[in-house]
Amino acid sequence: MKLELDKHSNKPLVEQLVESLMGWIERNGGGGGSRLPSIRHLAAEHGISRNVVIEAYERLVAHGLVRSRPGSGFYVANTAPTALAKVKLAPGQWDDITNDMWRLFQADEDHLKLGCGWLPNPWREGDDLTYAIRQAVRQGRSGIFDYSTPLGPSDLRGLIQERVRLLGIEAYATQILMTSGGSHSLDLLVRFLLEPGDVVFVESPGYYNLIGLLRLQRIHVIGVPRLANGPDIDRMEALLAQHKPKLFFINSVFHNPTGAILAPAIAHRILQLAEAHDFQVVEDDIYADFQQEPSIRLAALDGLDRVIYLGSFSKSLSSSLRVGFLIAKQSLLKPLVDIKMLTSISSSRFAEQVVTTMLQNGSYRKLTERLRIKLSEQMAAAITMLKRAGWEVFVEPAGGMFVWARHPSADSSAQLVDQARRMGVTLSPGHLFLPEGGDTPWVRLNVAYMSDPRASSFICEPGGTLAHGTL
Repeated sequence: MKLELDKHSNKPLVEQLVESLMGWIERNGGGGGSRLPSIRHLAAEHGISRNVVIEAYERLVAHGLVRSRPGSGFYVANTAPTALAKVKLAPGQWDDITNDMWRLFQADEDHLKLGCGWLPNPWREGDDLTYAIRQAVRQGRSGIFDYSTPLGPSDLRGLIQERVRLLGIEAYATQILMTSGGSHSLDLLVRFLLEPGDVVFVESPGYYNLIGLLRLQRIHVIGVPRLANGPDIDRMEALLAQHKPKLFFINSVFHNPTGAILAPAIAHRILQLAEAHDFQVVEDDIYADFQQEPSIRLAALDGLDRVIYLGSFSKSLSSSLRVGFLIAKQSLLKPLVDIKMLTSISSSRFAEQVVTTMLQNGSYRKLTERLRIKLSEQMAAAITMLKRAGWEVFVEPAGGMFVWARHPSADSSAQLVDQARRMGVTLSPGHLFLPEGGDTPWVRLNVAYMSDPRASSFICEPGGTLAHGTL
């Protein structure tokens, strides 16, 4: 099998190999049953790592193009023609997103993940978490081996009920559904509330994983420009004259990627528009625990009539402990629970018990208090560094992880991404955050990583490099 691979290309070898194999399958193995070369043989034939071949094969298996037969090898699946049609149905709509996510997750450990969406490992505090894990184990075998309840443990939901009350959100524990993180909550809502072809509004720039998820489900995504105080209401009204959205997805606190916070006047206007145009609002508040003083929440103003509220412990506690929740009016809970049970049976009982322990003994509260202070200090230092180096900052957040910035000499974020890669720094291209596509000079920076000398070198050096036109 002769495949075209360019080892000098900026495109990772895994992606090149996947594309080449898909082309070969389309030309030669569309009927299924054809045996693919062994991992060892394909690696030797093209002079590439066995790990590259393994990862490429696994991606093809995940897409339904290839089947693994233990002890025999990899074969073209009988479902390959259908799978190829699905992959080609909307080319490029989410590939760019997933490809760049792969780069962030699989970047060499020597690279600084300045564009990622999670806290660095040195910031993680393991002692209280380790204690909570031990307590969860001591509580009995059920926490390790059994499924959780459909809604999630009642004691954990009661604790969350009290936590959101501090934000002005009044909800019964029976209105709270535990999920496996914020992304799981979004997936449940998209599956239940939307059909292919439906229109939704999202913020632009906005959360790229949400944009990819919506496109994966063939949803018509319309971007509403995000300003420093919230969505551009004038533009939103103009879009509502042209479209009838079912949902509007919004970050009210420490918006991803700009770090901005929703202003009360804008929040009230959004709810008025939701009522007038009959759409629901999904308030993604997974960064709530990073905020020092609570600001306005749409769910508090609305009383959970048109607003569905999402929260998570994954960003603050551990990315590996996938514990999130959504809060909605009672009529939505039963069908959402049904979808949760059909797609994942339950969320992790063990992870839920760990979070419950940390909420009960106060260690989670103390942890987030320390994180807020640390992030606030780091944000101030990062903004100072950026401004001294000549960068433009979209808005100056009071805390949180993200700042949206650009260097005036950079016409495209791709220039910054390429330069960063050469300096051992991994960034997310700004265009990933734009639902309408197109290029942008803006990039998202995670301030928790900006005390690293590689970050300061990148922030300061590209200014001179760009100014001399060498990028």
